[in-house]
Amino acid sequence: MGQDRPTSRPHTSGAAAAAPSLSHGALERQLAQAGTPERCCAELSKIFAVRPHEVALLRLQNGLLKFLFPGELATAGAIPISSSTAIAAHTAVTRKVELFNNFTTVKHASIFESIKPSGEKSENLHPAIIHKLMSAPVLDVEDKVLGVIQVCHKGFDLASAGPDFTLDDLQRLELAAKVLSHLGFMRESR
Repeated sequence: MGQDRPTSRPHTSGAAAAAPSLSHGALERQLAQAGTPERCCAELSKIFAVRPHEVALLRLQNGLLKFLFPGELATAGAIPISSSTAIAAHTAVTRKVELFNNFTTVKHASIFESIKPSGEKSENLHPAIIHKLMSAPVLDVEDKVLGVIQVCHKGFDLASAGPDFTLDDLQRLELAAKVLSHLGFMRESR
């Protein structure tokens, strides 16, 4: 069923080229036309068939990973790159893509999961939690970390969180991270 251990590997450009169904050029055009973090994440939510608030984009600034998207998290705080419990920080430090299909078993900082995304029905007393997660570093041409892109499946239990992510999904995310590294909003305030 789900994976208890992360699938992890170094960020490499060769692996991203193998991503099926969406070429680098097509993805680059799609994200470049989007132009803003919000629109890029909306496009990525379509590509991965997740809800918009299940995509997070963080930019590294002064040793902190700051949320560019979703907006609710942009004002909620930042993640120190030195954090030992934040998966985004781990992704940035190791420069490796990661895949967790049973994320609730992974020790992680859950403070940002407690924030309800806009549009979530108010009768839900507790926000859905992350059950499945992919995380990829956004690296510049010199392999310096610009930020992190994450895509997740949230739900009230593992079954309601949707299908497992695949290695093909992880390759697409790695490709998206490469495209994002060329967009201006990832380079601002360095």
